[in-house]
Amino acid sequence: MADTRTIERTLIDTYTQANPKSRAAHERASRLLPGGVTHDVRAFTPFLPYIVRASGAHKWDLDGHEYVDYAMGHGALILGHAHPTLVAAVTRQVALGTHPGANHLLEIEWAERVQALVPGVEMVRFTSSGTEATLLALRLARAATGRRKVVKFQGHFHGWHDAVSPGQAPPYTDVPPGVTAATAGETVVLPVDLDVVGSALARDPEIAAVIVEPSGASAGAVPLPAGFLQNLRALTSSRGICLIMDEVITGFRWSPGGAQQAYGVRADLVTMAKILAGGLPGGAVAGRRDLLEPIGVASAGGRRIRHPGTFNANPLSAAAGISCLDVIRDGKVHEQINAMTRSLLTEMNARFARRGVRGVAYGEASRFNLAFDQRLTPGDPQSLRNVPADALKEQRPTPVAASLALALLLRGVHLMAMGGFVSTAHTREDIAGTVDALDEALGEIQTLAPR
Repeated sequence: MADTRTIERTLIDTYTQANPKSRAAHERASRLLPGGVTHDVRAFTPFLPYIVRASGAHKWDLDGHEYVDYAMGHGALILGHAHPTLVAAVTRQVALGTHPGANHLLEIEWAERVQALVPGVEMVRFTSSGTEATLLALRLARAATGRRKVVKFQGHFHGWHDAVSPGQAPPYTDVPPGVTAATAGETVVLPVDLDVVGSALARDPEIAAVIVEPSGASAGAVPLPAGFLQNLRALTSSRGICLIMDEVITGFRWSPGGAQQAYGVRADLVTMAKILAGGLPGGAVAGRRDLLEPIGVASAGGRRIRHPGTFNANPLSAAAGISCLDVIRDGKVHEQINAMTRSLLTEMNARFARRGVRGVAYGEASRFNLAFDQRLTPGDPQSLRNVPADALKEQRPTPVAASLALALLLRGVHLMAMGGFVSTAHTREDIAGTVDALDEALGEIQTLAPR
């Protein structure tokens, strides 16, 4: 049997030889871009392919290889690449102008769509990204409560600004480089444990807000226990603490109204991006009027919350967002892609079980994840309860995950880390081809996989 390094080296050599143009582009990028990439998740050994065209559920790279895509714009493309309705809307708008430097009707129409779909939305403020949305939401919570601290959960991701950077990865206690100790000290990082949360909220009167990924950490890679959100809502309400649901991933994907609708839990503020803008840059904070109104109207103390932003509600993003939300608003899209995802999970788990590989495919709505661990029963998602949260959070650096992602790329399947998103553009043929590719890839790296 080949050892781990031999298998990885063979895969890397094969992939590099098959992608000379992407390799040249990566070498060029490495001289200009930190790490050779423009987003942390695209850091990959030896390099990700350079894409020149994408349509539907497929994309093509510089070397002419075709991929079934599950990165799907990091989850933004619920309708797939270059959906005709969105292309038409953006094309129409770009000819009318990309930045009027004044108000425009699309920003109103976009906010109206959000209010119609998302529970509890009384007002909407647009931003240019999900990170900006969570940054603004925390500022609004602090302003409303007069308190300074924020609770977030271990492994949960809310963007890259300073207040939410602590606690993103094990051991969860480190102060991230470039973040001051004072700033990190105002972020309380807690485990997903209601007893611990309740004690922390009772002990510290300076907590302004609790922010949470309603899917669980890393878009559901570490699922939340049943009932956690409902109990968290009760705990925060009883102490006048703002509950912020970070729906950058779950918004408009878990249901037309996002996770709030799917779980029957109403937050004080919800942050959104990705699907919100139809795959273009754009984010938003939405929720209670009393929390958002101080952006535009001075409070009783005579102070207004300042929030500029050159590209807030940019007309191109608004046009794409309106078109996308109109397509998905009746929930039929969700029925289609959720069923397709369930089929993908079932077939993937059947292959894990057949090969005796201690791995599982799991997920919710149209998001899926893969996990590999000695404590898993092959192909049985119920066995996830045997795996600690830290192990699920840190799947990508493992030898199995790295080699599997590379072996799948060689077979024309692109995952996002150890998971992905299903869109309306994915077909049954795509799903079948993906499962076959997974089976072949597992066979190639079987000596690495836990058994």
